[in-house]
Amino acid sequence: MENKEFRSGFVAIIGRTNVGKSTLLNSLLGRKVAIMSEKPQTTRNKILCVLTREDAQVVFLDTPGFHKPKHKLGEHLVQVALRTLKEVDLVLFLVEAGQPPGPGDHYVIKQFAGLKTPVLLVINKIDLVRREELLPLIEQYSGLFGFAEIVPVSALTGENLPRLLEVVVRYLPAGPKYYPEDVITDRPESFIMAELIREKVLHLTSQEVPHSVAVVVEELKERPNNVVAVRAVIYTEKESQKGILIGKGGQMLKKIGQMAREEMEVLLGSKIYLELWVKVRPDWRNKEGQLRNLGYRMEE
Repeated sequence: MENKEFRSGFVAIIGRTNVGKSTLLNSLLGRKVAIMSEKPQTTRNKILCVLTREDAQVVFLDTPGFHKPKHKLGEHLVQVALRTLKEVDLVLFLVEAGQPPGPGDHYVIKQFAGLKTPVLLVINKIDLVRREELLPLIEQYSGLFGFAEIVPVSALTGENLPRLLEVVVRYLPAGPKYYPEDVITDRPESFIMAELIREKVLHLTSQEVPHSVAVVVEELKERPNNVVAVRAVIYTEKESQKGILIGKGGQMLKKIGQMAREEMEVLLGSKIYLELWVKVRPDWRNKEGQLRNLGYRMEE
């Protein structure tokens, strides 16, 4: 039997905020790497994730969602997403099945002008619509750009994801394994842990808090009996937000910590001792030095 040529390459997942990019990535990888939330602009860094199989290695780049920036952090996020388009072998443009193309989608499509990289249109959340609603949507998007292929999927239920993966591999060039087989992401465990804590903040707190929050894991220390001690700081911009995060009698902070700790233990396979603090850094999202200190790669 003839050996198939090994394929490898880089694939960007692009789309406006809150269309399910991180859910898609986690589903394709079969494990949680990127944080998920119903709130927009969840992903703040470009996260590189690796899927290795016998015939191919796909290096996915989960990018911050396209949106109209309101501060320096927002400007940085959009620039990260734009630059990623030029660094990859294939672009997955993710949209929602239940919605016609909106201003955000039109803005993303404009960025494809002059792009030589093939772009696949991935219509997500097909579990929420009737099949007959898909055809008009496909026609609308087809009239806006010459997509290489269009693949409807549900990242949540897994419907049609195997087909999407086959299409992705088909578009990759022949190439080497860029990463060892056991590598899932280029980010250290401390980054993933900080993201898990931030996800719980997004999930549990009111609309006032989420986007003014950053999380830094300051210490990660192995202890006897397979215990890992983690000390992390949640930074926010206002004293009032600090009060919300701590909660009455410290109950909110305790709940954030408990939920994050449970997922960390699954991630590491170790018992976690998690210590959480909340500190205020006024207007950190508009200060480049603060952004660097809080772990944002401004050069990306």
